[in-house]
Amino acid sequence: MPKLSVVIITFNEERNIARCLSSVKDVADDIVVVDSFSTDNTKSICESYGARVIEHAFEGHISQKNFAIWQAKYPHQLSLDADEALTDELKKEILKVKENWITDGYRMNRLANYCGKWIRHSGWYPDPKLRLYDSRKGNWGGLDPHDKFEMFPGSKVEFLKGDILHYTYYTIEEHVAQSNKFSSIAAKALIEKGKPVYFIQIITNPVAKFIRNYILRLGFLDGFYGFIICQGAAHETFLKYVKALQFKKSGSKK
Repeated sequence: MPKLSVVIITFNEERNIARCLSSVKDVADDIVVVDSFSTDNTKSICESYGARVIEHAFEGHISQKNFAIWQAKYPHQLSLDADEALTDELKKEILKVKENWITDGYRMNRLANYCGKWIRHSGWYPDPKLRLYDSRKGNWGGLDPHDKFEMFPGSKVEFLKGDILHYTYYTIEEHVAQSNKFSSIAAKALIEKGKPVYFIQIITNPVAKFIRNYILRLGFLDGFYGFIICQGAAHETFLKYVKALQFKKSGSKK
């Protein structure tokens, strides 16, 4: 039976990290936390749960998670963010996998909690994520800040029952602040990757995002917070392309 490393990256996550660590204690043979020099109690909380804490300067979500892969004791790994936790059903599924690991990677759905409400539409659910994997068969890719684990060609992936619980924002103000931060990161990534950026995208992409999430993906069924989430996603898309155009014209990514 393969041993399993749980890999987490953190920065000032004292509000969330205990819940995350508590949820993985029954499936983990090793817990490694790569911390970006937190100034709160994150490090001491992690150590109280028996996690190994390695401090490493943050150079982007993808870079940090790829660094974290190599800090784990075992190649079979479960990757979680500090604001995530496992449901009991998913824990049972992971324990079954450990007894009979038959493929290269496993996906599972992620269910988000927004301001105390579980969001089951709005483009936020089922939100499948590949988080249980043999690290020798892939690495982290995507476009910052939206990282994803990508299996190498020829790898096999299966699906697990149960959810990752994602505790996103406790207030709308936090969501607004994070959208501004993430749009800057995404805009910089667009320019660095040489992606085409046009003025028309400022108009069309936010509108398309809202229609997709609020109407096609039934965001209206999530009520008041569904509208806020869908509008916020559209606005973040708007900011991303506005900032990317500004970076492109000025030649700066600051």
